[in-house]
Amino acid sequence: MARSLAMIVAVVACAAVAQVPSSAALDARLKSLELELRCLVCQNQTLADSSAPLAEDLRREVRELAVAGKSDDEIRAFLTARYGDFVLYKPPVQRNTWLLWFGPFVLLAGGAFMWWRIGRPSAGDPLASDATHADDDAIARGQALLK
Repeated sequence: MARSLAMIVAVVACAAVAQVPSSAALDARLKSLELELRCLVCQNQTLADSSAPLAEDLRREVRELAVAGKSDDEIRAFLTARYGDFVLYKPPVQRNTWLLWFGPFVLLAGGAFMWWRIGRPSAGDPLASDATHADDDAIARGQALLK
Protein backbone atom coordinates (compact mmCIF):
# COMPACT_ATOMS: atom_id res chain seq x y z
CA MET A 1 0.00 0.00 0.00
CA ALA A 2 2.76 2.48 0.91
CA ARG A 3 4.67 1.52 -2.20
CA SER A 4 1.67 2.18 -4.49
CA LEU A 5 0.99 5.48 -2.74
CA ALA A 6 4.60 6.54 -3.29
CA MET A 7 4.32 5.54 -6.94
CA ILE A 8 1.12 7.61 -7.36
CA VAL A 9 2.81 10.62 -5.75
CA ALA A 10 5.80 10.22 -8.08
CA VAL A 11 3.56 10.01 -11.15
CA VAL A 12 1.61 13.12 -10.08
CA ALA A 13 4.86 14.99 -9.39
CA CYS A 14 6.24 14.04 -12.82
CA ALA A 15 3.02 15.18 -14.49
CA ALA A 16 3.17 18.50 -12.65
CA VAL A 17 6.81 19.02 -13.67
CA ALA A 18 5.98 18.13 -17.28
CA GLN A 19 3.31 20.83 -17.39
CA VAL A 20 5.66 23.58 -16.18
CA PRO A 21 7.54 25.03 -19.18
CA SER A 22 11.30 25.36 -19.12
CA SER A 23 12.69 28.29 -17.21
CA ALA A 24 14.06 30.12 -20.26
CA ALA A 25 10.81 29.73 -22.20
CA LEU A 26 8.77 30.80 -19.18
CA ASP A 27 10.99 33.83 -18.58
CA ALA A 28 10.69 34.91 -22.22
CA ARG A 29 6.91 34.50 -22.09
CA LEU A 30 6.66 36.47 -18.84
CA LYS A 31 8.89 39.25 -20.21
CA SER A 32 6.64 39.51 -23.28
CA LEU A 33 3.54 39.69 -21.09
CA GLU A 34 5.10 42.25 -18.75
CA LEU A 35 5.88 44.50 -21.74
CA GLU A 36 2.18 44.44 -22.69
CA LEU A 37 0.95 45.34 -19.19
CA ARG A 38 1.01 48.77 -17.55
CA CYS A 39 2.18 49.51 -14.05
CA LEU A 40 -0.85 50.82 -12.19
CA VAL A 41 1.27 53.11 -10.01
CA CYS A 42 3.73 54.54 -12.56
CA GLN A 43 1.12 54.64 -15.35
CA ASN A 44 3.69 55.51 -18.01
CA GLN A 45 5.84 52.42 -17.59
CA THR A 46 5.35 48.83 -18.49
CA LEU A 47 5.19 46.24 -15.77
CA ALA A 48 8.65 45.06 -16.79
CA ASP A 49 10.19 48.54 -16.41
CA SER A 50 8.57 49.52 -13.12
CA SER A 51 10.17 49.03 -9.72
CA ALA A 52 7.04 49.91 -7.72
CA PRO A 53 5.96 47.40 -5.06
CA LEU A 54 2.59 46.93 -6.79
CA ALA A 55 4.40 46.11 -10.04
CA GLU A 56 6.40 43.45 -8.21
CA ASP A 57 3.16 41.99 -6.87
CA LEU A 58 1.61 41.98 -10.34
CA ARG A 59 4.71 40.34 -11.84
CA ARG A 60 4.50 37.66 -9.14
CA GLU A 61 0.79 37.16 -9.86
CA VAL A 62 1.43 36.89 -13.61
CA ARG A 63 4.14 34.29 -12.93
CA GLU A 64 1.82 32.26 -10.70
CA LEU A 65 -0.90 32.30 -13.35
CA ALA A 66 1.56 31.26 -16.06
CA VAL A 67 2.95 28.43 -13.94
CA ALA A 68 -0.64 27.34 -13.20
CA GLY A 69 -1.04 26.74 -16.94
CA LYS A 70 -3.04 29.81 -17.95
CA SER A 71 -2.55 31.10 -21.48
CA ASP A 72 -1.46 34.66 -22.24
CA ASP A 73 -5.00 35.61 -23.25
CA GLU A 74 -6.40 34.15 -20.03
CA ILE A 75 -3.86 36.10 -17.97
CA ARG A 76 -4.70 39.35 -19.81
CA ALA A 77 -8.42 38.66 -19.36
CA PHE A 78 -7.93 38.00 -15.64
CA LEU A 79 -5.99 41.23 -15.11
CA THR A 80 -8.42 43.24 -17.26
CA ALA A 81 -11.37 41.90 -15.29
CA ARG A 82 -9.64 42.84 -12.07
CA TYR A 83 -8.10 46.23 -13.00
CA GLY A 84 -9.91 47.29 -16.18
CA ASP A 85 -8.51 48.06 -19.63
CA PHE A 86 -6.08 50.51 -18.03
CA VAL A 87 -3.77 47.62 -17.10
CA LEU A 88 -3.17 46.96 -20.81
CA TYR A 89 -0.39 49.15 -22.20
CA LYS A 90 -2.21 49.27 -25.54
CA PRO A 91 -5.94 49.32 -24.75
CA PRO A 92 -8.26 47.79 -27.34
CA VAL A 93 -10.25 49.93 -29.76
CA GLN A 94 -13.72 49.82 -28.25
CA ARG A 95 -16.66 52.17 -28.17
CA ASN A 96 -15.55 53.65 -24.85
CA THR A 97 -11.98 54.26 -26.12
CA TRP A 98 -12.78 55.84 -29.49
CA LEU A 99 -11.98 59.32 -28.17
CA LEU A 100 -8.63 58.08 -26.91
CA TRP A 101 -7.70 56.49 -30.24
CA PHE A 102 -9.25 58.89 -32.78
CA GLY A 103 -9.54 62.18 -30.85
CA PRO A 104 -6.02 63.43 -31.65
CA PHE A 105 -6.51 62.79 -35.38
CA VAL A 106 -9.87 64.60 -35.38
CA LEU A 107 -8.31 67.60 -33.59
CA LEU A 108 -5.37 67.61 -36.01
CA ALA A 109 -7.66 67.47 -39.05
CA GLY A 110 -9.87 70.25 -37.60
CA GLY A 111 -6.85 72.44 -36.90
CA ALA A 112 -5.45 71.87 -40.40
CA PHE A 113 -8.82 72.75 -41.94
CA MET A 114 -9.08 75.95 -39.87
CA TRP A 115 -5.50 76.93 -40.77
CA TRP A 116 -6.23 76.34 -44.45
CA ARG A 117 -9.59 78.17 -44.28
CA ILE A 118 -8.29 81.23 -42.44
CA GLY A 119 -4.97 81.41 -44.27
CA ARG A 120 -6.25 81.63 -47.83
CA PRO A 121 -7.99 84.72 -49.23
CA SER A 122 -11.27 84.15 -51.00
CA ALA A 123 -11.41 84.97 -54.73
CA GLY A 124 -14.66 86.92 -54.46
CA ASP A 125 -13.85 88.60 -51.16
CA PRO A 126 -14.01 92.39 -51.62
CA LEU A 127 -12.13 92.96 -48.38
CA ALA A 128 -9.10 91.10 -49.71
CA SER A 129 -8.77 93.48 -52.72
CA ASP A 130 -9.48 96.52 -50.51
CA ALA A 131 -6.70 95.48 -48.19
CA THR A 132 -4.30 95.42 -51.14
CA HIS A 133 -5.41 98.91 -52.20
CA ALA A 134 -5.12 100.15 -48.62
CA ASP A 135 -1.57 98.86 -48.43
CA ASP A 136 -0.71 100.58 -51.71
CA ASP A 137 -2.25 103.83 -50.47
CA ALA A 138 -0.32 103.62 -47.21
CA ILE A 139 2.92 103.06 -49.09
CA ALA A 140 2.21 106.05 -51.37
CA ARG A 141 1.47 108.30 -48.37
CA GLY A 142 4.62 107.14 -46.63
CA GLN A 143 6.72 107.86 -49.71
CA ALA A 144 5.08 111.32 -50.05
CA LEU A 145 5.95 112.14 -46.44
CA LEU A 146 9.55 111.10 -46.96
CA LYS A 147 9.93 113.41 -49.98
